[in-house]
Amino acid sequence: MSNKIDIGDLFAGLQNQMVAQLNTNREFILHSGSKGDSLENVWIEWLRKYLPNRYCVDKAIVIDSTGSLSHQLDLVIYDQQYTPFVFTQNGIHYIPAEGVYAVFEVKPDFQGNVASDNFFEYTGKKIESVRKLKRTSVGIINAGIPQSPRALTKIVGGILASTNTYAKNNNTIESHLKGLTGLQTIEMGCAVDYGSFYVNYDGEENISNTNFEERIANYYLERTFNSTTFSKKENSLVTFFLQLTRYLQQSIGTVAAIDLNAYARAVGFEIDEKI
Repeated sequence: MSNKIDIGDLFAGLQNQMVAQLNTNREFILHSGSKGDSLENVWIEWLRKYLPNRYCVDKAIVIDSTGSLSHQLDLVIYDQQYTPFVFTQNGIHYIPAEGVYAVFEVKPDFQGNVASDNFFEYTGKKIESVRKLKRTSVGIINAGIPQSPRALTKIVGGILASTNTYAKNNNTIESHLKGLTGLQTIEMGCAVDYGSFYVNYDGEENISNTNFEERIANYYLERTFNSTTFSKKENSLVTFFLQLTRYLQQSIGTVAAIDLNAYARAVGFEIDEKI
């Protein structure tokens, strides 16, 4: 018996499992009569299955401590450890901006339009509506030691689809991605039967800037498109999942802790910050 295993074969098996899971979810939802939300629910259930339990996944609207709202979002990956409350009214989740790791728009196809916007432009506007919200950051106690407030984390933005009916090369997709700037830029995406992609940008955060809101906004406003990396179609879901997990765990880490007082003031209450 060999003492080695082909990692490629393991990933191929995982891709098949993921495709089967996505297809099972799609069939179940399509037959349940809720076709309008079916694609979003398919991707939500798929990510809930494979992402570590620390990450919550839902359709939602993102809010901030001033009462501002994002657009309605097909898929939000968020934290509930340092953002301990999520409002739900009439079946809609309202998630504080501080807890958001990533937002995705879900479409049946990469190709399409909403009014005058192609799907990439439309997705960019959804992402921008989250990134421009006010986020707070406060210190925490870790292992009994007070920690200073951390800088605001990046918010991953992306687009998900079942297929891509653009010409079977990457030029049109890359052109759409190049056309997005500032807070509307997209990091990654996946079309199940075509492949996944991620975008390489030039630019770094100015870590000497202690105004965290200005610092993260300038990062998005100043970075520039460099290139796009595409996967093979037979690895679409596995490569998307690996890249997303890398962003979540090693590029972002843990979101900043929410300033509960900023939200409590909305009801005229001041939280006692000492014990």
